[in-house]
Amino acid sequence: MSLSAPVRPPTAAPAADDRPGEERPAWARPALVALLLGTAALYLWGLSANGYANEFYAAAAQAGSQSWKAWFFGSLDAGNAITVDKTPASLWVMGLSIRLFGLSSWALLVPQALMGVGTVALVVAAVRRTVRRPGPALLAGLVMALTPVAVVMFRFDNPDALLTLLLTAAAYAVVRALEGRRALRWLVLAGALVGFAFLAKMLQAFLVLPGFAVAYLLVAHGRIGRRLLHLLAAGAAMVVAGGWWVAIVQLWPASSRPYIGGSTNNSVLELALGYNGLSRLTGSENGPQSGTPGLWRLFGSELGGQIAWLLPAALIALVAGLVLTARAPRTDPVRAGLAVWGGWLVVTALTFSLMAGIFHAYYTVALAPAVAALVGIGVGLVWPRRDTLSGSVLLASATLLTTAVSFALLSSTPAFLPALRWVVVVGGLVATVGLTVAGAAGPAVQRATAALAIVVALAGPAAYSVESVTTAQNGSMPTAGPAVAGFGARGGGFAGGAPSAAGTTSTGDLEALLEENAADYTWVAATTGSQSAAGYQLATGDPVMAIGGFNGGDDSPTLAQFQRYVAEGRIHYYLAGGGMGGGGRDGGQGSAAQIAEWVAAHYTASTVGGVTVYDLTS
Repeated sequence: MSLSAPVRPPTAAPAADDRPGEERPAWARPALVALLLGTAALYLWGLSANGYANEFYAAAAQAGSQSWKAWFFGSLDAGNAITVDKTPASLWVMGLSIRLFGLSSWALLVPQALMGVGTVALVVAAVRRTVRRPGPALLAGLVMALTPVAVVMFRFDNPDALLTLLLTAAAYAVVRALEGRRALRWLVLAGALVGFAFLAKMLQAFLVLPGFAVAYLLVAHGRIGRRLLHLLAAGAAMVVAGGWWVAIVQLWPASSRPYIGGSTNNSVLELALGYNGLSRLTGSENGPQSGTPGLWRLFGSELGGQIAWLLPAALIALVAGLVLTARAPRTDPVRAGLAVWGGWLVVTALTFSLMAGIFHAYYTVALAPAVAALVGIGVGLVWPRRDTLSGSVLLASATLLTTAVSFALLSSTPAFLPALRWVVVVGGLVATVGLTVAGAAGPAVQRATAALAIVVALAGPAAYSVESVTTAQNGSMPTAGPAVAGFGARGGGFAGGAPSAAGTTSTGDLEALLEENAADYTWVAATTGSQSAAGYQLATGDPVMAIGGFNGGDDSPTLAQFQRYVAEGRIHYYLAGGGMGGGGRDGGQGSAAQIAEWVAAHYTASTVGGVTVYDLTS
């Protein structure tokens, strides 16, 4: 078999689910069920140890369970003072769960775990439709399930879980569209899913679009004009699915809705294009940043353990796959799958590597489905060629490079299972040699060598995943695996922030004070910064106004608005000491600082539970 031989004889667009040449062994379905049940067990195990995970989003989900208005807008509090700094789709899911089951760690986090199981199932389904064999598809699902950052984020309440699920579903829909039958319907569905993903995390959802569009334009069935019309229809579906909420918010009178947190002018469009858009690329907004921008950023100590384990193997699969399918028909399904997932991986990886603005390690979960799918497609494409020189060299090279990356990543945390990196090295070298001579070995030796290569490739990420599950994850910046020397504690929040009210006052006098006559006020208290307000709100179950939004820098409310609320008797207490990330000042920045000064000048301070409290009704 030559290097450029097609993956299989060209076939016409299949009818419905009847795909010629697909293997349907008896073990495939039980293996899929076992994979999904195992994923569910991993993602649900000890879930309550994470508590409310990120209290910022937990408080907003709680608010949505108390007020439909807060649910729709994504308000941080049921009094609808200010929204979170993201679109609210993920909060809609958690808010409904809390309405049904009450506020608890499980009600908050189980939806994300189920999203993880769904993502694994979609990766398996998409890869199987591409390679038409269950083995590589199940391997792709296993890689997805054991990617460390995925294990963390599918047990967390950030919007990344829903974003990843929706984008994976969109990729599956594109794969179905590329098969030719009911192409327009599937492509429109893909556009709608990406549009709804925008409502989960704004412009990050659009990083998959170049890969999807190029794949459909180049390898879809039909004439070029038809393909262009289909893409336009999908684009329209995306705009409608993501734009209806934006249009409602923009047209809603600002005086009767919450302030759009994170924006400079109370505009969701400015939030999408500014704070959550171009500023993330240019670095015009100050904020935490994981890793140093550059082509090797994803392999550095901060990010490598999250996602990089099989990233080289995925890139090898992409390049090798494009070469091996070079002479295949234009609509070859394997090339189509490579285009879909490869475009996703390359565009997203380059963006994450080079962006100069706010960037957290957990963002890399958006790469996990593409890495997993490409690994599965690569194995499905190369393993049948294991008896050829090209196939054995590709398999051995991918195994050797994966072994080297795993050794380097495990060496960055030398105190964590110190023997594992040496086991990986020895096993990887044995597997590399075995795959190099696979053509001369019998079937039993080939299967044993392949199994060893899989174990070696997944040993590191599996160990990091188990470590992530057995250790509580909470705070603003969750990360997978053991802490890396020099980069602080895993899962922590911003340095210098106010202590969590849930942790320090939930059983103390301050909680009782805030709950006293709580029903008589729109907000039982106000404090600077959303993170501080969220802790107090979760502790009491009552709305707490976050002055200045997430870091105390938003001009919401203004001093005049705050004075009006106080005059109307809508705020009971002012709690000093907030200002997450606000430089240690009680009043944060802008109007938050003005409010802090005005309160201190006109009201008497007292100390309750270690917190400075001003009674605004006295």
